[in-house]
Amino acid sequence: MNIEKTIENLRKNNMAAYFAETKEEALDIIKGLMNKGETVSVGGSVTLNEAGVLDLLRCGDYEFLDRYKEGLTREEVTEIFRKSFFADTYLVSSNAITEEGELYNVDGNANRVAAMLFGPKSVIVLAGKNKIVENLKAAEKRVKTVAAPKNVKRLSMKTYCSEKGYCMGLEDEKMCAGCGSDDRICASYTVMARQRIKDRVKVIIVNEELGY
Repeated sequence: MNIEKTIENLRKNNMAAYFAETKEEALDIIKGLMNKGETVSVGGSVTLNEAGVLDLLRCGDYEFLDRYKEGLTREEVTEIFRKSFFADTYLVSSNAITEEGELYNVDGNANRVAAMLFGPKSVIVLAGKNKIVENLKAAEKRVKTVAAPKNVKRLSMKTYCSEKGYCMGLEDEKMCAGCGSDDRICASYTVMARQRIKDRVKVIIVNEELGY
């Protein structure tokens, strides 16, 4: 894991990159990247919750499209997903970040990766150092052995990896190999490399382990 190399290559790929020693420092960076009163939204993320980002967005300084608000129906949550495309800032984590400066993500509903790719004016990606991997092959392995198994357990999904702790397609050469469960959360696979809009994507790497 080489944080300095990762940050250098993220910048070469037209993504703004920041280093924070702690999650508290990361919150200060996030505050500096947003304006009071703007519309903000989030993708599903354990990292954001652990770092206190959700509490920050609920402080009243922002128009927060809060997908986690109590009492929302499934239809209301889906509407928030759609409105998020028009947000000023979209905050999210990444399943893996390669030392070559690429963001690798696998999504179930695809609302998270879709908003990362297009829509919101600014995307802030917060990730602990545990998300850094050497290359895309290592990123695939990380999702199949860490991110997906832990997330399906958290969401009480019935999949092969929730029982075994790893994807049944782990040894398969095909990136999208896996189970046929209706609960499968590995549906849409994306790689974000060099960006055409410079600094639209901002990546904050924290020198702590956060999320899955």
